[in-house]
Amino acid sequence: MASRLTLKDHLAESRLMLNRSVWALAGVILLMGILLTRLAWLQISNYTHYSTLSNDNRVKLLPIPPTRGLIYDRNGRLLADNLPAFQLRIIPERTPDVDALIEELRKVVEIRDDQIRRFRKALRRQRGFQGVPLLFNLKEDELARLAAIGHRLPGIDIHADLRRYYPYGELTSHTVGYVGRIDERDLRRLDASNYRGTTHVGKLGIEKQYETELHGTVGHQQVETNALGRVMRVLDRTPPVPGTDLYLSLDIRLQQVAAAALGERNGAVVALDPTNGEVLVLLSSPGYDPNLFVDGISTRDYARLRNDPSRPLFNRALLGQYPPGSTIKPMIGLAGLHYGVVNPLSRQFCPGYYVLPGEKRRFHDWKRSGHGETDLDYAITQSCDVYFYDLARNLGIDRIHEFLAPFGLGHRTGIDMVTEMPGLLPSRAWKRRQLGEPWYPGETLNTGIGQGFMLATPLQLAVATATVATRGHPMRPRMIHARHRPGTDRSLAEPPDPLEPLAGISAEHWEYIVHAMRNVVHGRRGTARRIRSKRYDIAGKTGTAQVFGMKEEEEYVAEELDVKLRDHALFIAFAPVEMPRIAVAVVVENGGSGGAVAAPVAGKLLDAFFSEVP
Repeated sequence: MASRLTLKDHLAESRLMLNRSVWALAGVILLMGILLTRLAWLQISNYTHYSTLSNDNRVKLLPIPPTRGLIYDRNGRLLADNLPAFQLRIIPERTPDVDALIEELRKVVEIRDDQIRRFRKALRRQRGFQGVPLLFNLKEDELARLAAIGHRLPGIDIHADLRRYYPYGELTSHTVGYVGRIDERDLRRLDASNYRGTTHVGKLGIEKQYETELHGTVGHQQVETNALGRVMRVLDRTPPVPGTDLYLSLDIRLQQVAAAALGERNGAVVALDPTNGEVLVLLSSPGYDPNLFVDGISTRDYARLRNDPSRPLFNRALLGQYPPGSTIKPMIGLAGLHYGVVNPLSRQFCPGYYVLPGEKRRFHDWKRSGHGETDLDYAITQSCDVYFYDLARNLGIDRIHEFLAPFGLGHRTGIDMVTEMPGLLPSRAWKRRQLGEPWYPGETLNTGIGQGFMLATPLQLAVATATVATRGHPMRPRMIHARHRPGTDRSLAEPPDPLEPLAGISAEHWEYIVHAMRNVVHGRRGTARRIRSKRYDIAGKTGTAQVFGMKEEEEYVAEELDVKLRDHALFIAFAPVEMPRIAVAVVVENGGSGGAVAAPVAGKLLDAFFSEVP
């Protein structure tokens, strides 16, 4: 069998290779065309756009936070300062294991779990080369320990900064307030552009009320960065504008005197200058240390404050609402004179109780044996309840409400603080609206002695007292005494804010009531005679407010009651009588007698005030 050889077709193979080469070359030419077209589009047609983007990646605008304004008392004593403080930061790119580094650090300094959680949350928002704060406000011994081991712990960085500090601690906690780290709620209300780079914001008190002025205006610096965002050099700088320094009307020396006089008892003391409304003392006791909140209070410390039965976080001066008790009797008496219901010669027999016509229930006087024949002056001096029961019944709740409202009772005073309660000045309309019930005559009697539904804050009592002191020319209370603008050599004083005067009340009636209040302190049988002074005249009024209701024939025996159920002690006063310069309101929770407990607190405050005032 013959074999047949198969010969290759070289011509066909050459044509095939040529076709493939042509198609490959065409593909290369097409791709090169696309590449060149794209390059021309980027480099020529859109040169300006991409050049700008490239420059933006290279040049960034970084914020420079302003220095927060300082807060002083009226005499220049520093109440809120900015002190150098040191933070422990971790730079993630310098350490291979952040968790291991933290565990090593815990062997040297105390690091709480909540601090670690906050660090991890911040870590997710920062670049690897940026320091992330772990601990704030390091103590000297902590700095020393960290310095000793820093060489073997790569990734840690000690950063110096300014930290808010309150030198008087709890003494000013309810007035100055405090700053805290900015949270999500703060970000929703703040101007984001002005708070770039700022870490803290006012949370309470003056710090929050005047946040805009205290914060200042953010500055900027234009910097050149590399591809990783690291700053290479500064190109331009716009300095920040520091915050405004504030001078409060507060006198910290008087605040200290009031706190010492109040001692360990819970309560509030408010003192005003009746001529301009400046707040000289605004004390709520007990207070708390605001420095704990600056860099974030620990869960343990906050739980301790929150669970404290004395409620140190509660601002009694502005938020505490108490029955004013007999402290409103001078105003009720003035209403009686104004409306002609009584006159200086009107007398009322006090057997120790009062009975409404056609009723059997007895409304008892604080003095069960009674005061006998009593006129208005003696009723104020001795705080006779029976006289004011009868006066309130004859006035009626409508005229009582109408007359007391201009004294600042039953509504917010408008003080320049972020939180204030309105108190309660009851009326027929209020009861119908809130309780759906009619007004009863017995409720008018209770209102006439500052009990029943009626409530007032210590600040409102001070404002009402100042209104009596000025014979009907009230001023809006305020905390700001002056401002010092950055870059200037002088301070701008805050002008007073007069309110609508109490028109139509005769000068004779004002002087009658003021004389009766003077007898409360300087009279032979005055309920506050223990605080009388030979150097200046004081006009005052004691008060006792029931904490709970009692049955008709039930007798109040303080020693048999739990401390929390004992009456509140109150006292209001102003001095000197003829040219008043200070008006005071004191509330001592569960203190009992206003004359024995609250009045001496005011007496010590007044002595301190006149010891330095010429």
